[in-house]
Amino acid sequence: MAIGEARPGSAQSGSRPNRLEETMRGRLGRECVYVPSCRFGLFVALRHWCPPGGRVLMSPVNDDVIFFVVLAAGLRPVQAPLNPLDASIDIDAVPEEVWGSLSAVLTTNLYGNPDPAPELRARCDGLGIPLFEDAAHAIGSERGGRPVGAWGDASVFSLSKHAGAQAGGILAFADPDRSEALRSACAELLTPSRATSELAYGVRPYAEAAVRGLRLRRAAWATLRLLGLTEREGIRMPLRPQELAAAADAAPDLTAYDPWVRVDMHDYRLTSGPLRLRRIRRRLERLDEVLAAAREGTELLLSTRWALRREGSAVQPLFRVPLFVADRDAAIAALARRGIVVGYLYDPPLDDYAGEEFTDLSPAPEAARWFARHALPVDPLRAREAVEALERARVRPAEPPERTVREPGGPTPGEGKATSRELGPSRG
Repeated sequence: MAIGEARPGSAQSGSRPNRLEETMRGRLGRECVYVPSCRFGLFVALRHWCPPGGRVLMSPVNDDVIFFVVLAAGLRPVQAPLNPLDASIDIDAVPEEVWGSLSAVLTTNLYGNPDPAPELRARCDGLGIPLFEDAAHAIGSERGGRPVGAWGDASVFSLSKHAGAQAGGILAFADPDRSEALRSACAELLTPSRATSELAYGVRPYAEAAVRGLRLRRAAWATLRLLGLTEREGIRMPLRPQELAAAADAAPDLTAYDPWVRVDMHDYRLTSGPLRLRRIRRRLERLDEVLAAAREGTELLLSTRWALRREGSAVQPLFRVPLFVADRDAAIAALARRGIVVGYLYDPPLDDYAGEEFTDLSPAPEAARWFARHALPVDPLRAREAVEALERARVRPAEPPERTVREPGGPTPGEGKATSRELGPSRG
C-alpha cells in the first residue's frame, strides 16, 4: 500500500489527511501518517516498537501528559540528566548501567531547542534500541543538517503549536514497510467523529477572539474553575497516585489512562472531521511564514540579558524562547499586564512530581530543577512587547547554574563550575 493511501473503510479515509501527510513528507523526507494529536501518535509509536515493561529514557522537564502516555503504553519512564541551558538530554551524564537497561530513548526538543539527535541516534544504534523524537515544539528546528523528526525511528509532531491549528498531528517514521501496521493501529484506537465536537472546534477561534478583544481572559478562567471545567489548579495536573497505580494493572491500555492523557485535549483520539481538516490544511500552508516570524522573534529574545544559549548554536524558529528570571511569578505578572499569557511551564520536574513509585529518578536532578524553576517561555511572535514589559518591570535575570552540560571527554558531574565559554554570549 502506498504511503498516504487510506485503507478501505479506514477512519482516516478521504483526501485531506493525505494532503497533510504529503506536505509533511516533503518537509521530512520520510513516511507520514496523519493522527488527531501528537500524544495519540506517540502512544501508537511506543506500542509498535517497545515491548511491555520496557524502560524509556526521557526528559524530566516535559509535559506530564507525555509522561502518562509512556505509562499507558506499559513502559517505565526513566528520567535523564539535562543540559540546564535548553533542557536537552545530557548524554554523558547518563550512567552506563542505565544505557544498558533501556528499551528506547524519547527526545523532547523543548520549546523547539533540539536534543542532540545525532549522538542519541548513534547511542541507540549501538544498543539496538529505537529513538523516538517528540517534535511537538520543533516543527521548524534542525540538528546536524536534518530537520528535527528525521533522526528517530519514529517522530511525532503537533499541528496545534507552530501551525496554530489547535488540532491534528503527524506520526513520521523511517521504515515505509511499517506503514500498513501503523495505520491499522491508529484506526483501531480512534473514536468516531462527533458533530458536537466539530461544531465546538469551528466556533472556538471566534470565542477566543471575543475573550481577547473584551479583555475577559481572567473572568473566563475564573468561570471555568467555578464550574469545575478546569483540570489543572497549578502547572502539573493532580497525580492521583492510588488511581494511577490501579490503572497500571490494565497497561498497556490507552483507555485506562484516559483521565490523565486527555487533560487539556479531550478529543486527542477523535477522528478528524472535514471542518477540522480544512482548517489544519490552511494553517499548515502558512507555516513557513510563521516560522520566519518565529526565527526573527527568537533572535531578538536571545539577545536579551535574560537569555542563555550555547556558544555557536544556530538560531532556531522556537515555539517558545526560554528566558531565565529570578522571580518567575513577577515576570509572568508583568507580561500579563500586556496581555501576554505564559504557558508551557513544566515545574516541578517529572521525577519530583511523580516519585520513584512511577518513574526512575534522574541521577543528576539539579539542572532540571533549575531550568524548571527559572525558565520563562516567551512567545517569539510577541518578542518586542515581551521585552518592553520585562524591562519596564525591571525583571532580574536568574543566576546561572553552577555547571552546564559537559562536552564529551569533559569533567564528571559535579566537577567545576560553568564558565562564560560554556554559557555562551554575555547576558548583558
